[in-house]
Amino acid sequence: MDEVDHRLIAAVRQGLRDAGDAGLAARQQAYMKSAMPYAGVTVPAMRALLRAAAAEPMAGAAAWRATVLAMWRGAEVREERYAAVKLARLRPYAAYAQVRTTLPMWRELIVDGAWWDHVDEVAVHLVGPVLLAHPTPVAAAMRRWSAEGDRWLRRASVICQVGSGPRVDTGLLADCILANAADPDFFLRKAIGWALRQHARVDPDWVLGFVETHAGVLSPLSRREALRHVGRDG
Repeated sequence: MDEVDHRLIAAVRQGLRDAGDAGLAARQQAYMKSAMPYAGVTVPAMRALLRAAAAEPMAGAAAWRATVLAMWRGAEVREERYAAVKLARLRPYAAYAQVRTTLPMWRELIVDGAWWDHVDEVAVHLVGPVLLAHPTPVAAAMRRWSAEGDRWLRRASVICQVGSGPRVDTGLLADCILANAADPDFFLRKAIGWALRQHARVDPDWVLGFVETHAGVLSPLSRREALRHVGRDG
């Protein structure tokens, strides 16, 4: 049985075509260094299009999952992938998105998206809530991701707790950072700094101690970003 909500996907696709601006599309594609073209629609306009198209709720988790994946996999312009991630995050489907079995779905979006705009939203807003809902098994998965060959899975493991506030698992955060601290990749170094900087809002002493303990491993970029609001620049 086909669970995909084809009406929703068609409405989003047609709305993007109708609202697209060729000049904006060219600028967006150049800025994001994207092989996939853009329609030329702003993020607020894309969100409004999606909300209108998704006003009628889908009938259950299977339809939600199938529709999100179909929109993502069949995307012809980058905004369709943005819309797929926003659809995954819509409030009526929050319970579906936090089920542990969604993790392979989020992994697919991270590996296939392979750029920070897709990866960061999926990691923080989709993987993160699954981790909070199922801490033990998902923490084990994040430790595996932190050692993967794919740099975007590794970045996701580092940043997935951004926004978790006092619920951050500092043992997991430390493990995922240290698994990647020596890597010269800019996106990994920036992710480490971001994750530490955000946790410093909750526990600056822990972050300061972590950075001082591991100063010989962390890159100058990671240290500088981590301590931006702690009164030290590393």
